[in-house]
Amino acid sequence: DVQLQASGGGSVQPGGSLRLSCAASGFTFEQEAMKWVRQAPGKGPQYVAGINKDSSVIGYANFVKGRFSISRDNAKNALYLEMNNLEVEDTAMYYCAMGMLGTNGTDLRTGTQVTVSS
Repeated sequence: DVQLQASGGGSVQPGGSLRLSCAASGFTFEQEAMKWVRQAPGKGPQYVAGINKDSSVIGYANFVKGRFSISRDNAKNALYLEMNNLEVEDTAMYYCAMGMLGTNGTDLRTGTQVTVSS
């Protein structure tokens, strides 16, 4: 079975940083594009960033504005999201999923909570 477990979330003040990790198993990770998706309370899922299988193509949602960086380590079956200069509006549950774009295919059961507040 495909398993994707996000971790690394927490509570930070505006301007703070967090590094999210995603542990993947049950499929050939190095052959799949991956993405981060988030869902804020009361809102639908929102695409954050995507990376292709060999990290040669990376894309971000407009709201990232150079603050986030997606990366992967195929040897470790791991996906990462480095988040800097966090804003209150970044408060959400963050999920990792297969694919490069959009929010389809996101399992909304295994995310990590990011809370940004002063």
